[in-house]
Amino acid sequence: MRGLPSDTRPDLESRVLAGRARNEDAVVLTVPPGYALVQTVDILAPIVNDAFSFGRIAAANALSDVYAMGGEPWSAMNVAFFPQALAEDDPQGILAAILRGGLDAMNEAGAVLAGGHTVQDDELKYGLAVTGIIDSSHMARNDGLEKGQQLLLTKPLGTGVLATGVKARWDGADESEAEITRWCSRLNKVGGEVIRTLKLTAATDITGFGLGGHTLEMAVASGVCVVLHAEALPLLPRALEYARDGLIPAGSHLNRKHCACSTLVEEGVDEAVESLAFDAQTSGGLLLSVHPHQVEEARRMLLAGGDLACLVGEVAEARSDGRALVLR
Repeated sequence: MRGLPSDTRPDLESRVLAGRARNEDAVVLTVPPGYALVQTVDILAPIVNDAFSFGRIAAANALSDVYAMGGEPWSAMNVAFFPQALAEDDPQGILAAILRGGLDAMNEAGAVLAGGHTVQDDELKYGLAVTGIIDSSHMARNDGLEKGQQLLLTKPLGTGVLATGVKARWDGADESEAEITRWCSRLNKVGGEVIRTLKLTAATDITGFGLGGHTLEMAVASGVCVVLHAEALPLLPRALEYARDGLIPAGSHLNRKHCACSTLVEEGVDEAVESLAFDAQTSGGLLLSVHPHQVEEARRMLLAGGDLACLVGEVAEARSDGRALVLR
């Protein structure tokens, strides 16, 4: 198909020993000695109208899993699903723009584009299969929370609610779409660097299960209780307004329901804020668990890199009632 992008940063191409340039059956890549591989795959349906922005968001979302463990993206492969009509006739260049957006994120991440696969489907979807490299002696894990650690969040919450408002063409939909694009297309590269530099023991990226769901996973895996402070949660503009208007996606409702038996929501927490704590995110930020003496340095690094560095909670002892997450 003419017009599709193929220009990876020249300095990354040396990683490819054999591959798509000569239509090989598979791609052969170099791997630095002493590193382990970290692999992930993620695919999205569009959450914004601009094709380039959607491609970049989907790629950033997939790359985020590597950063969340303290890894560095090394290579990525496109995974794209296109309706037949769009594949046969695309005068606006939508497909090429999506792939250009994805490649833009890959180049920024330092990951070589190693090929991909396309499928004819009823619904447009795009994502990446990503391979990263990671120091085999250190990685941030879900079971690495320790009592007394503080929790830093690097992006605001509310992309699920805002995307619902954009689809409904609610008041401020254009501004909300711009905010989604601004934050969801942003790589979690700085957070990954913080994990590696400070050798953080635990981190996760906030995606489909929402802040509450992903935090609960970590708390259960680590045998601790996590306390989140509702008033400290950073929210996207209009997220609270939209939530109070009832623009809460089905996935966010399911997250809240699924986590209910393991979560204590204390009296006085705004119901709309509670919903946003479980809002299903796309390409959300990293939740970093840092020791008290690391907080200042972690915040300095995050803010210098343009991320948020919001203290949203702390790790406490496991509760006798089995509740592993408290929202207060």
